[in-house]
Amino acid sequence: MNIKTTEELNNEIKAATDIEDYLITNQNSLLTPYFMEHLNDLLQQKNITKADVVRDSLLDRVYVYQIFSGKRMPSRNVLIAMAFGMHLSVAEIQKMLKFSGNRELYARDKRDALILFALHRQKNIHEVNELLFDHNFTPLGSSIE
Repeated sequence: MNIKTTEELNNEIKAATDIEDYLITNQNSLLTPYFMEHLNDLLQQKNITKADVVRDSLLDRVYVYQIFSGKRMPSRNVLIAMAFGMHLSVAEIQKMLKFSGNRELYARDKRDALILFALHRQKNIHEVNELLFDHNFTPLGSSIE
């Protein structure tokens, strides 16, 4: 699958005379269909199961399965919890957040900085939640949003 860069897509939007043609031509580069494929590809790359993601993210099993099937679109916080459940690197979570249409983790944001610190040190969901709690932030994976 050939995924175009955001810059390429922006240039095509500027040049487009018909939005429907643009959408059809670029359907593989737009978020919704590719995002679900991306999540499932990550499972294969990491050699983990959805059950592993549930266990290691502290998220509800049914909710996680709905996300992977495309029935639910998760919030940014749920995606971050899933990233811990999938044992993603910082680069992998940034890419996942970007593909989902969410903003990437930002080092100037205190909560994001705590999460990035935990990711860089390969901490698990319990350890990042303790860090978040110690700094008066809501833990990850604690509720469906």
